[in-house]
Amino acid sequence: MNYRFSSVVVIVYLVIGLIVASGHAFFANLNALMPILSAVLAVLLWPLVILGVDLHLR
Repeated sequence: MNYRFSSVVVIVYLVIGLIVASGHAFFANLNALMPILSAVLAVLLWPLVILGVDLHLR
């Protein structure tokens, strides 16, 4: 039962991260390594994106 709950929490966390990252244009230009890494960071660290931290790698 505990495994199932933690799986749901991880899935919800990642879905929220995808929504936040897409709302902040992290998926606009995924044609090179740096934008892809920025998008992955934004999905994983979405609370920082909401707080205004710029995760766009240059």
